[in-house]
Amino acid sequence: MNIIVTKKAFDWYKRELGLKPGDAIRFFARYGGCSTVQKGFSLGMVKDEPADEPAAQTTVDGVTFFVEDGDQWYFDGHDLTVDLDEKGDEPVFLLQ
Repeated sequence: MNIIVTKKAFDWYKRELGLKPGDAIRFFARYGGCSTVQKGFSLGMVKDEPADEPAAQTTVDGVTFFVEDGDQWYFDGHDLTVDLDEKGDEPVFLLQ
């Protein structure tokens, strides 16, 4: 599994959460919502510190985006691309 965070999405997270190098964002499965991969679940995010060995991670300008091993099931082998819906000014999660 790979995580890709587009420049536009990164800029949104940096602006909205005041991220700086050394910070980290965890993506996790949450009950409720809508997903094309797991019915009845959606993807959440929180500013957090990664575990010793996350299931997947990427770093953009010193900020780490990651998924813990316990949430890997949600992605069902898909890669995660985090992009920005410019019209709604909010991140969108694409599983490919």
